[in-house]
Amino acid sequence: MAKTVITTDSNSGITQEEAEKLGIFVLPMTFYINGKMFREGVDLDREDFFAQQSAGVEIETTQPSPADLEDMWDRALGDCDEIIHIPMSSGLSGSCEAATALARDYGSRVHVVDNHRISVPLRFSVEDAVMMAEAGMPADRIAEILTNDGDNASVYLTPETLTYLKKGGRLTPAAAALGTILGIKPVLGIVNGKLDAHATVRGMKAARKEMLDSIEADIKGKSCFRGKKIRLGAAYTCSREEALLWKRDIEERFPEFGEVKMDELTLQVACHTGPGAIGVGCACVPEI
Repeated sequence: MAKTVITTDSNSGITQEEAEKLGIFVLPMTFYINGKMFREGVDLDREDFFAQQSAGVEIETTQPSPADLEDMWDRALGDCDEIIHIPMSSGLSGSCEAATALARDYGSRVHVVDNHRISVPLRFSVEDAVMMAEAGMPADRIAEILTNDGDNASVYLTPETLTYLKKGGRLTPAAAALGTILGIKPVLGIVNGKLDAHATVRGMKAARKEMLDSIEADIKGKSCFRGKKIRLGAAYTCSREEALLWKRDIEERFPEFGEVKMDELTLQVACHTGPGAIGVGCACVPEI
């Protein structure tokens, strides 16, 4: 029986230590801080990232080099027959397109899946792929299931401050200044793989309610969720204590879905949100 190994990138929220336990490979996302390159979870930890960000240091995101991806795949293929690579959504980065182009050099041994996800829903996809591979499902069938199931997920998040949306060009300085004075909180949505403005509310309490209302509306109103088993996840750049309170709020709102998976928000997204952000996501369990 052919052995299949799963690879992804650190936008899944899966750490290098977790990857080793899962038997998968995680490609670190890369950042330039004051012109020097760092790799998420390798030589750049979260504490240092947020310290630099809060100090106003220039941070730029970039996709990993093809050489780094090729090196990861070559290491993975030393112990398997085929690879399923699940990168962050093509709607948020060019890394998926770059991986698809590189995979042509590997013939049918590497399957690149664009299932339009990031953060906790992307983690869910990776864990589903591991489960299916361990059950002996063919790699091409796993890739097909993940691709077809990709849009069956939603994510909503709210930053504590407008500073980093302004810095990234998503808000004008005037809008950011006025929003700060009025206590405006933008609720952002990652739906169908793309990040966009979803709603604008006054204060974080209203933002939390808006995110939960939006998740409920998606679960009840979107055909892709009807009749499916649903998982919920939370992501954060706030303190652990605040995140646990947010997790409790989600579980109290949706007790029928059981325990909420909680992850720290990936640093690539944190570049746009800064510290203090919270988010919630839902995804279907694939029908196998």
